[in-house]
Amino acid sequence: MTTNLRWPGHHRQRSNHANTLSKKVLKMKRSALLIIALWAFGCGTGGQGGETSKEILMDPTGEALNEQAPDEFSVRLETSAGPVVIQVTRDWAPIGADRFYNLVRNGFYDEQRFYRVVPGFVVQWGFSGNPALNQVWHRARILDDPVKQSNTRGRITFAKSSQDTRTTQLFINFGDNSRLDGMGFAPFGEVVEGIEVVDAINAEYGEQPSQGQIGNHGNAYLAENFPNLDYIVKAEIIE
Repeated sequence: MTTNLRWPGHHRQRSNHANTLSKKVLKMKRSALLIIALWAFGCGTGGQGGETSKEILMDPTGEALNEQAPDEFSVRLETSAGPVVIQVTRDWAPIGADRFYNLVRNGFYDEQRFYRVVPGFVVQWGFSGNPALNQVWHRARILDDPVKQSNTRGRITFAKSSQDTRTTQLFINFGDNSRLDGMGFAPFGEVVEGIEVVDAINAEYGEQPSQGQIGNHGNAYLAENFPNLDYIVKAEIIE
C-alpha cells in the first residue's frame, strides 16, 4: 500500500520494533491470509440483493457506498475503552459526512484500532483490519470540503496528505487544533457523549505503528506488535 496519510509537518516515525519486523513477516502474512479467509466467508448481511456489507465494501463506487447522508445523524462507537457518540451535521462538510455515513452503515470501521494517539493533539484510525480492503480504499479519494467549522476539542475530521486525498482515515481532536483549519482539514461532526472515553484511549504506543505496515498487513501487524491498542468493537448509526 502506497498511501501515507500524514499530518503537515509530521516527522518520520521511529518504531522501537523495527529491528524485529523482518523476523515476523512470514507470521504476519499467514495471519493476514487467515483474516482475509475469515472475512471472505463472513455471514453478515446488509446490502441489497443478498449482498453482505463486506462484499459491498469491496466496491467503493457502488450505489450503497455513495448515498447522501441525512442532514443530521448520530454514530455510536462501541470501543474497548467505552462508548462514544458522535453527532454529524452534514452542512459542515457534506462530502466528508456522506463518506463517513456510508462507511459506518456498511461496517467498515468495525474492529479497527486507534493506531495513532498523541495526547493533546489527536487520536486517529481508519485502516481496515483486512488488507484487501485497504488496497481498495486507499485509491477511493474524495474532494475536499470547504472548512466551515474549526478543529476544536472533540471535533471529528478526515485526515489527508494533500489536497483532495481524503479516503477513510479519521481523527478526533483532543484539544484546540484550529491551526489545522487553514490546511484544509474540515470537521463534519463532534463528540457529544463520551469525550472522557476519547481521553482515556491508550496512548502508550504514540505514533510508533507504521501506516504502511497496517495497510499491508491489517490487524495482524497491530496485534503482533502493539497488542494493547484500544479499538472500535462496532460503529453504528443510531439516529
